[in-house]
Amino acid sequence: MTAEFSTFINIGERTNVTGSARFKRLIMDGEYETALDVARQQVENGAQIIDVNMDEAMLDSVEAMTTFLNLIASEPDISRVPIMIDSSKWEVIEAGLKCVQGKAIVNSISIKEGEEQFIHQATLIKRYGAATVVMAFDEKGQADTQARKVEICQRSYKILTEKVGFAPEDIIFDPNIFAVATGIEEHNNYAVDFIEATREIRKTCPHSHISGGLSNISFSFRGNNPVREAMHSVFLYHAIRAGMDMGIVNAGQLEVYDEIPDELREAVEDVILNRRDDATERLLDIAPNYQGDGKAAAKEDLSWREASVNKRLEHALVKGITDYIIDDTEEARQQAERPLHVIEGPLMDGMNVVGDLFGEGKMFLPQVVKSARVMKKAVAHLQPYIEAEKSDDNKSAGKILLATVKGDVHDIGKNIVGVVLQCNNFEVIDLGVMVPCEKILQTAREENVDMIGLSGLITPSLDEMVHVAKEMERQEFDLPLLIGGATTSKAHTAVKIEQNYHAPVAYVANASRAVGVCQKLLNRASRDIYAADLAKEYDKVRDQHARKKPRSRPITIQEARDNAANVDFSEPPVKPNQPGVTPVTVDLQTLRDYIDWTPFFLTWSLAGKYPRILNDEVVGEQARTLFEDANTMLDDVITNNSLQAKGVVGLFPANRRGDDIEIYADDTRSTIIGVSHHLRQQTLKEKFPNYCLSDFVAEKGSNVEDYIGAFAVTAGIGEEALAKAFDQAGDDYNAIMVKAVADRLAEAFAEYLHEQVRKHYWGYAPEENLDNDALIREKYQGIRPAPGYAACPEHTEKQLIWDLLDAEKHTEMSLTESYAMWPGASVSGWYFSHPQARYFAVAQIQEDQVEDYAQRKGWDIDTARKWLGPNLN
Repeated sequence: MTAEFSTFINIGERTNVTGSARFKRLIMDGEYETALDVARQQVENGAQIIDVNMDEAMLDSVEAMTTFLNLIASEPDISRVPIMIDSSKWEVIEAGLKCVQGKAIVNSISIKEGEEQFIHQATLIKRYGAATVVMAFDEKGQADTQARKVEICQRSYKILTEKVGFAPEDIIFDPNIFAVATGIEEHNNYAVDFIEATREIRKTCPHSHISGGLSNISFSFRGNNPVREAMHSVFLYHAIRAGMDMGIVNAGQLEVYDEIPDELREAVEDVILNRRDDATERLLDIAPNYQGDGKAAAKEDLSWREASVNKRLEHALVKGITDYIIDDTEEARQQAERPLHVIEGPLMDGMNVVGDLFGEGKMFLPQVVKSARVMKKAVAHLQPYIEAEKSDDNKSAGKILLATVKGDVHDIGKNIVGVVLQCNNFEVIDLGVMVPCEKILQTAREENVDMIGLSGLITPSLDEMVHVAKEMERQEFDLPLLIGGATTSKAHTAVKIEQNYHAPVAYVANASRAVGVCQKLLNRASRDIYAADLAKEYDKVRDQHARKKPRSRPITIQEARDNAANVDFSEPPVKPNQPGVTPVTVDLQTLRDYIDWTPFFLTWSLAGKYPRILNDEVVGEQARTLFEDANTMLDDVITNNSLQAKGVVGLFPANRRGDDIEIYADDTRSTIIGVSHHLRQQTLKEKFPNYCLSDFVAEKGSNVEDYIGAFAVTAGIGEEALAKAFDQAGDDYNAIMVKAVADRLAEAFAEYLHEQVRKHYWGYAPEENLDNDALIREKYQGIRPAPGYAACPEHTEKQLIWDLLDAEKHTEMSLTESYAMWPGASVSGWYFSHPQARYFAVAQIQEDQVEDYAQRKGWDIDTARKWLGPNLN
C-alpha cells in the first residue's frame, strides 16, 4: 500500500457472518473462542476498526452479538481498536452498544423510515456515547447521483447536529459506492458521483467523515483480481483526496497506484473518472492481459547497481536512496585500508558532487537534505569501526555552534542550515531553541568551536543577538559570528550588531549561502580578506541607512490621530452568536483542505506560487516530489494521531477609547477585563488615513455596541517529539518536514477558525461561501491581525490574548519571555468584523508616540523603546 492510503481508517469486515464463510461457520457452531482468532487476525493485519455483524436468519443475533462482544472485551489485543456494531436490526445494535467498552460505531442508520425513527435512534446512539454511520438513503430510496447523495447527507447532518445535538465528528456518512463499467450507461458516472459528493459533503458538513465499501466499485470484474485491485487503488487515490477517510478495504489486495502498469492505470482511470464514452469497452479489451499473473508492474531501474561501489555510493547520495547504503558502505569499508578512508574518499566525493550540483542550481534544498540522510546512515555504519581504531584523524572541515536565541522557538531555517553544513563535512553542534547567551558562550568555549551561528524569527530576537555580540566582545571572544533568520537583515546586522564586536559578523541570507561563508571564515587568510570586504560592505549599508529619507514626512501623533480612518458605524455591529471563550478542536484531515502551500515551498527555498510551482520549468520536478513527501507526512501524522490541533476563540463586547480598545466582561459593559493597545501610522498621508486597528471598533460613548474577537491555535502538539524521533534516527529530512507541515497546519487552523467565526461563532457573514483560494486571498469580511506583525507589531500584546482566553489551559500553548509562542507551529491574533477593516503596516513611528504608548501601557520609557525599537524612526 502506498502512502496515499495511509490517511485511510481501514475497517476489517471478516467478523461479519454475511462477509466471511469461515466466521459464519464458527459462530453457527458456537465456536466463539475460535472466532476471536478471526478478529485478532483482522487487527494484526492492519484493521483499525472491526465490523461485527451477526445478521443470520438461523441465529439469535442479539445473543450472538452480546456473547462475541463480551469475549472481545477480555482480549486487549483486539479491544484496543474500536468496534463497529453492524446490523439491520435495532435490537441487535442496542444489545451491542450495551457491551462495548469505550466508543463504539453503529452501522448504520438512515432516514429511509422517516425523520422520527432516525431521530429516535440517533438520540439513543448519542446516549450510549457512540458514533454512527449514516447511509445516503431516504424515504425515496438509495442515493445514486451526486445531487441526491449530497442532499440526503446534508439533511441528515442538519437533523443530527441541530435537533439531536449529535457531535459532528461522530457522524460517518456512507454515500454509497456502486459498481462502474457494468455496460449500463447510467452507471458510468457512479464513481465520479461518489467522489464529488464526498468533496461537497466534507465541505458543507464540517467535521463529519466519509466511509464506503470499496469492493462494490469493481464488482463487474469479479474473477480478475489484478484489474479489481487497480480499480480499488485508482478509486481510493481520488476519493481520499476528495475527503473519504475510512472504509471497508482489504489493504493486502491494493495495488500501489504508481506501480499499476501505465496502460492499465490509464484505462482504469478513464472508467473511474468517466473520461471517455468508450472507457468500459477499452478496459474490457485489455483486462484479459492482466488476468491471474498477467499484471506486469513497472520495474525499478536498478542498472546503477552494476556500477563500481564508489559510483553506487555517489548515485545513492545524489538521489537520496537509502535502500542499499549499508551494504554498499560495508563493501567500500572492506576494500579500504581504513574505515575513515570511506568517509574521506567515496562518501565525501559523492557529497562534493551534491554540493556542486546544489551550487549550480541542478539540485535543490530538499534533495540536499535527503542526501544528508543517506550520508548519516553510511557514517553511522562506519562509526563503530572508526571508534575501534581510536583514530584522531577524523577531522571535520570545521566545528560550528548553532542556536536559536533566548525567547525564540523557531528553528526550521536553522536546522536546514545545519544539515547543509553537515553535508559539506562541517561538525555542527545544535543547541536548539530558546538558548540563553551564557549557554551559547559556555558551550562555544567547552567545545572549542570555530564559529557561532545565531538564528531568530521574532523581532525581540534581534535585540538578543545584539546582546550576544556585546557579550562576545566583553568576554574577549575572537570567533566569527553568523546571523540569520526571518527578521534579520544585512542592514540590521550592519547598524545594530557588527559595530559591537571586533571579529567578523556575517549576515547569512539563506542556507545556500552558509557553506561559502563558513569556508571563507575558517581559513585565516581568506577570513581576513572576507572580513575586510564585509567591513566595507557594512560601512556602505550604514551610510545608506543614515542618509535614507523616509518615503513620506513624519508627523506628530496628534496629526496622525486627526487623520484617523473615518469608519462608518451606521449599520449596527452584529452581536456574536456564541460570546465568551470557546475551546475548539478540529481534526487534521479537515485542516488539510485549508492549507496555503506557497509558503511551504519557500521554507525549502523553492520560489513559486502553488499550484503553478508544480509545473515550473526549473523547480517543478523537485516541487512535485516535495509536495508528495509533505502529503505523505500529512497522511502519517493524521493516521497515527502524532500531531494534534487545539485552539480557543473568544468574542467580547468592546469599544474604542482613543487608540486603545476596552474589552468588557459582558454586554452591560460595566467591567473592563482587558485593554488592547495599538499603534498608529505616523507619516504624512495625503490621500489615505493614518490607520490604527482601534479605528475599526466603535468609539466608547457613541451608543454603538461593538465587539472584538481573539484566538490562539496550534497544530504543534506532538511536533517536537516527532521531529526529535526523526532526528535521532538520522532522518533530518523528515525532522524538518514535520515542522514545516505542522506550521502549515497551524496557519490552516487559523484560516479554518476565522471562517467558522465569520459564519457561526460570531455569525456576521453566515452566507459566505468561499473556496480555499479565495480564503487565501482574503476575499472575506473582516481581518485577523497578529501581534508582532505589521498592523500591531508590539509583541507583548499577546499576553492579553492569553489572559482573555486562558490560552495555556485550553490549548497547551505558552509564551516565552520574548512572547514567542510555544509550540512553534502556533498562531494567535485579534478578530475585527467591520466591513471596512483592512490590513496595513504601522511602519516607522516617532518618539512622541513611543512616550504616549509607554504612558498608556504603564511602562517606563526604556521598556517602551525596547519593545518598539524595530518601529522607532
